[in-house]
Amino acid sequence: MTGPLDLLSAAKCVLFDFDGPVCRLFSGHPAADVAAAMRALSRHRFGYDVPVPAASADDPHAVLGVAGQERPGSELVLELERLLTEEELRATSTAEPTVGAGRLMELLSGRGVRLAITTNNSPRAASQYLEDRGLSAYFDGHVHGRTADPALLKPNPHCLRRALETTGFTAEKSLMIGDSPADREAAGALGVPFLGYVRNDAKLRRLRGREPLVYIGSYGPLIEAFEAGHRAE
Repeated sequence: MTGPLDLLSAAKCVLFDFDGPVCRLFSGHPAADVAAAMRALSRHRFGYDVPVPAASADDPHAVLGVAGQERPGSELVLELERLLTEEELRATSTAEPTVGAGRLMELLSGRGVRLAITTNNSPRAASQYLEDRGLSAYFDGHVHGRTADPALLKPNPHCLRRALETTGFTAEKSLMIGDSPADREAAGALGVPFLGYVRNDAKLRRLRGREPLVYIGSYGPLIEAFEAGHRAE
């Protein structure tokens, strides 16, 4: 049976989702507050209550996605996306790095693996975080995130397709590391192998589907395996 190390060892290009596999973006700047600010902007400036389901009311991307479906191409959507980008940029200063992510990037890059970010977050925010943490050189500008069109948010595979185009690798030679059903669906749409990154049982339950899931709970075992391989060489 294919395991996490098998998937990672076979990949020539690794696509990281950002919020989760790389860092906890809103660890010090709660996402619920951002979503509330977006809903308030919609009400006060546009007289419109975004009909986001109660279960998703604290998810900024859900607010943006619903607004995009209801009022595509509108000034409202542009303003919500602008606000979300500003809040994500603010959040980068207090984001909590995912344990081992930087070391894994270093090891993969040292093996000649191309790295890219494929995220529903603003590419500006992802790039800012990588720059601030001294990780941007591992990605060489291959940061693909949210556009002005919410319809292109994952599970739409738009950002993954762009990453494959700019890195020059096929889906079969790539791997996505993600932590959400949208990540898994986007990868599956292009035939990109998928490695789930799950912090807890709740994440695992959401990520599981009908197809078998290969996943990790931390980067530690992968890092140890790669470091042992380097020592053996």
